[in-house]
Amino acid sequence: MKKGIHPKYYRTKIRCACGFELEVGSTQKDLKVEVCSHCHPFFTGKKKYIDTAGRMEKFRQKYGISEES
Repeated sequence: MKKGIHPKYYRTKIRCACGFELEVGSTQKDLKVEVCSHCHPFFTGKKKYIDTAGRMEKFRQKYGISEES
């Protein structure tokens, strides 16, 4: 392997919004995620609505589109 071309590798913690933490190796230091395998509906089998409100509003604001159009 060539020296000097590979990114640094860190031991980091991935933190979920539900409070779950997992220590892994990564090229980035602190990672924060909204959904993990401990709170995702696919893995838990529980119905849970993930907050997606605001996506259309952000799109409309970004491109200057009014709701009337």
